[in-house]
Amino acid sequence: MHNFAHQLKLLQGSSEFFPALIQALNDAKEEVRLETYIFDFHEDSLLVAEALERAALRGVSVKLIMDGVGTPSIPLEWEDRWRKANIAYKIFDPVGPRALWYPTRWRRLHRKLCVVDQKIGFCGGINILDDHFDPHRQTKMPHARLDFALEVTGPCAHAMWVEMRQMWVRMSWIDGLRKSELLTNLKSLQEHAKIKRKTYPNYVNCHLVLRDNVLNRQSIASAYLNAINAAKDEVIIASAFFLPQSRLIKALILAAKRGVKVTLVLQGHYEFALPYRAARRLYGVLLQAGISIVEYKLSYLHAKVAFVDSHWCTVGSSNLDPLSLLLAREANLVVKDFEINQELKSRLKIAIASGGSNVDPAHFKNRGSVERFGDQVSYWLMKLAIFVSGKHY
Repeated sequence: MHNFAHQLKLLQGSSEFFPALIQALNDAKEEVRLETYIFDFHEDSLLVAEALERAALRGVSVKLIMDGVGTPSIPLEWEDRWRKANIAYKIFDPVGPRALWYPTRWRRLHRKLCVVDQKIGFCGGINILDDHFDPHRQTKMPHARLDFALEVTGPCAHAMWVEMRQMWVRMSWIDGLRKSELLTNLKSLQEHAKIKRKTYPNYVNCHLVLRDNVLNRQSIASAYLNAINAAKDEVIIASAFFLPQSRLIKALILAAKRGVKVTLVLQGHYEFALPYRAARRLYGVLLQAGISIVEYKLSYLHAKVAFVDSHWCTVGSSNLDPLSLLLAREANLVVKDFEINQELKSRLKIAIASGGSNVDPAHFKNRGSVERFGDQVSYWLMKLAIFVSGKHY
């Protein structure tokens, strides 16, 4: 059986991701499938909406899934335009933003995937949201979010397509799809699953790792754990939300103790106070082990990436927190490609130099009692919320 290498391109922020995505949409001949947590309709996000419309108008099959919390609805103008263009779209679990107050509704569709003509795929942490636009304040920001995606050509793109089609069929079944059509789709999916089982293990430099609540509950966490445990020289992790399982914390500490240089790039300019303060409750034990913690303060940190020893990296949608590791549907690409790994490392180093602030162990240890109390309360509130959701962490 043949091994397959992939063509890979690292994309930073919407300024690089959107043009690459739009070019692929403009070149689409048969089909576009897109999944995103947020589909926004401000600034450059509109360019993606227009590219989808153009593709559909020239006869390309366009299927789009958005999450019901990230995108509870779309503007009436675009609802009408997409309907006229014959774009098919679905809202995953359409419960609205208030669902975030109910931990039992935290099982979100958080992955960001796109596949065009089953040949070219995109996977990462970037929503269809202009990285200079702040949806919380409805204003433009001077500095872009820090985020990444990968463009991939090769078998992984087809793997992504299979998973996305499965999601569409499941949601169609829930929506009441005709039985005959459902059975036809399921038969086709079974055939593609056979192909997937035969070819996935032979991917050379890239493979798709999913997290869901059925067959892939611990897959992304295990990928991180295996890479950290095998690390010999350096680990850099950038995670927008950071509250990992104890086994991952232990792995990071053990890596630092055996001489691995471990750097965590975490939020400094934060969107939500509770997860930010909960993460800071872990700083003490990590700093004591010799782990460097950098808070990124130039803008919002939205990245979910990691670099290990020049031979392993991951780019995707999964944070290292309970929502991603226990509840949400996530998708990451794990890459073993020297050039991509070095480019990711270089861009993270630039981000640290331009917008990072090192957490000083002595200063953090002597922080005030009010800060300590806030960190403790936030941490236990997060733990309680996960327990209420039915998960143990």
